[in-house]
Amino acid sequence: MFSKILIANRGEIAVRIIRACREMGISTVAVYSQADKDALHVSIADESYCIGGPQVGDSYLNMAAILTVAVISGAQAIHPGYGLLSENAKFVSLCEKCNIEFIGPSSEMISKLGDKDEARRTMRNAGVPVTPGTDIIEDVNIAKEKAAEIGYPILIKARSGGGGRGIRLVHNEDEFENAFHSASAEAQSAFGDGAVYIEKYLKPVKHIEMQLLCDKFGNVVCLGERECSVQRKNQKLIEESPSPAITPEIRANMMEAAKKAALAVGYENAGTVEFLLDKDKNFYFMEMNTRLQVEHPVTEMVVGIDLVQWQIRIAAGAKLSMTQDKIFIHGSAIECRINSEDPDNNYRPSCGTINLLHIPGGPNVRFDTAIYQDYTVPPYYDSMIGKLIVQARSRELAIRKMKMALSELIIQGITHNRNLHLDILSDKEFVDGTYTTGFMEDFDKRRNKQKDE
Repeated sequence: MFSKILIANRGEIAVRIIRACREMGISTVAVYSQADKDALHVSIADESYCIGGPQVGDSYLNMAAILTVAVISGAQAIHPGYGLLSENAKFVSLCEKCNIEFIGPSSEMISKLGDKDEARRTMRNAGVPVTPGTDIIEDVNIAKEKAAEIGYPILIKARSGGGGRGIRLVHNEDEFENAFHSASAEAQSAFGDGAVYIEKYLKPVKHIEMQLLCDKFGNVVCLGERECSVQRKNQKLIEESPSPAITPEIRANMMEAAKKAALAVGYENAGTVEFLLDKDKNFYFMEMNTRLQVEHPVTEMVVGIDLVQWQIRIAAGAKLSMTQDKIFIHGSAIECRINSEDPDNNYRPSCGTINLLHIPGGPNVRFDTAIYQDYTVPPYYDSMIGKLIVQARSRELAIRKMKMALSELIIQGITHNRNLHLDILSDKEFVDGTYTTGFMEDFDKRRNKQKDE
């Protein structure tokens, strides 16, 4: 087992990882930007080092600075959290060259699954259902012909990267050529790779993901699903487990497909296989995330294991101690992402000093955060300042508990989206579980219309 781990991240996930390490008796090393000198993860780590200016490019994406701190501090491993360098194959390769264990899959694995075209082919060959589409196409005229064969609407998608960049929705042939060149140019600019492919655009769909743990000995367990269909501009807002939309048969088939996906590439550590579920209950592979997910606490609450600690154990060479027949889902869990933004002002980001903070409590209520009273939310980073998670015996009780917890949550000094979550949790589509990935677009339209009346 490692005796010292560097956490190459900030905010609530850095705090989360440090706490997991402390429970395991592992010393921790924090890195921080000049803007984060008063951050909670800095104060609770055993050691902390400033690695650059406020902008992420100068600090949290500064590979040389992070690796230098790892070597100087004697850290044996690096946990990347999510975002930032967590899926950067170059960074993982540098860790490997420095003989520092990266808590996650290998650089080769990240590269392979980060290439969405190769990932689609691999999954198709492994018998995992994939969305109807093409391989990489460079010629716009050939691409146009393929789009007509698939049938509009279609998506033009970049091979590399993510975060919604390099993706264009095309409704008809007249839009195709401009969208093709635009998607390719954006992908080239953002990721240095302009290659694109075509996928059938499925709507309405639900976004369902399967959480996996895979050790270095070929053992794989699936810890059930999370539904992440409440999302705005491809950014998730609410996640829950289990999904209210899938039957035991669909769940079993989806779990089996997720395991096939992991075994097909020899995956190691925690990973998530994302699927789209259409109105006819057919599901299709979307992508595999080679990192810890923001929404991992939802799974932890219903399964009762610490995913971060298992990431560390697997990276240290431990075998999984659980088998699939010993994995049980207990009740229902919901997570609401608390963002420092103004939903009534086009979701404009908010920053400032928190002058009053009250965190809700009670059995099976959890608030993962790095904020505290008198903390100043900086303007340089993602707007998420916390994750409120609850678990109860049933989905109905979990919704009720989440409403209670949200009502108790007080954060003054900045604008945030607590009330938005309360509105969503009372919406009929959410309550009856029929919501899809288009839910927030329609919800915002209805909400804005009510404001104008």
